[in-house]
Amino acid sequence: MKVIDGYKEGNIHFKWSPHSSPVAHISPGEKISIKIPDSSTMQIKKDYSTADLAKIDHSRVDAAVGPVYVDGAEKGDTLKIKIESIETGTWGWSAMMKDFGSLSNMFGEKLIIWELHDNKAKSITGDFLNDVAIPLNPFLGIIGTAPEDGEYGMIPPQAFGGNMDNRFLRAGSTLYLPVNVPGALVSFADPHAAQGDGEVCGTAIETSCTAVVTVGLIKNKRIKYPRIESTESIKSDYIVSMGIGDSMEESAKTAVKEMIDILAEYGFSSEESYILCSVAGNLRISEMVDMPNFVVSLAMDKSIIKNKKI
Repeated sequence: MKVIDGYKEGNIHFKWSPHSSPVAHISPGEKISIKIPDSSTMQIKKDYSTADLAKIDHSRVDAAVGPVYVDGAEKGDTLKIKIESIETGTWGWSAMMKDFGSLSNMFGEKLIIWELHDNKAKSITGDFLNDVAIPLNPFLGIIGTAPEDGEYGMIPPQAFGGNMDNRFLRAGSTLYLPVNVPGALVSFADPHAAQGDGEVCGTAIETSCTAVVTVGLIKNKRIKYPRIESTESIKSDYIVSMGIGDSMEESAKTAVKEMIDILAEYGFSSEESYILCSVAGNLRISEMVDMPNFVVSLAMDKSIIKNKKI
């Protein structure tokens, strides 16, 4: 199994571009292990305090490990990325930062350090939140392919994926991404130990991780936006559509339209699908702080639709 070390400067990048040089080549169906730094790209240390936030170079935030060239991938194909496992670091951090978050400038800056142990996060920042334990639910905030043209920053999510901050991207989930350039050029970043939907203050429990993924390829299947198959709980498997754009309302509408397209593959008519989205779909804000774009997801329990006869 190939190992890609994101702690090496030559294996990370800070923009989405069709011209990025791949750091590895893999065959469809190959499993790889990726060492991914935290979203500060190793700038925040465990012994840092709030005053140390001033040291952060924000041009080096959210470095993505990759890109990885998938042999045989061509424009119009779809990547199928199975997240096999995510092993977090032993500590993490959260922060309120100036001019960032859904309530920017309402609060002062604050850095919180968490210890990650026994499947829980506990604050070790003085008496701040030291009486709570957050259950760990690790996932990858960023997985994306290269755009067909142009260059994009790391922070806003895009139709090709990127900084989606979607809690469904946990171990056991499968992500589908559009292929826009030869080789797809897929990258990984932004591990989270836990996060609420929306990531409203601008950060989750940011941490490092080692992720193992299997990258498959579906030939001649074109999708417009990322899709996910995931497990919400031990009893439920979900299909998840996403809308990504600069309007929350339009992103929500796109998520519904994408789910209607997905349900068509299960044999449902557009009208049936629209009703199903209303009576059984769960529309949720996955990410609302990485301006100028938002991510809205629609989750559909697979048990409702799996018996449809096509």
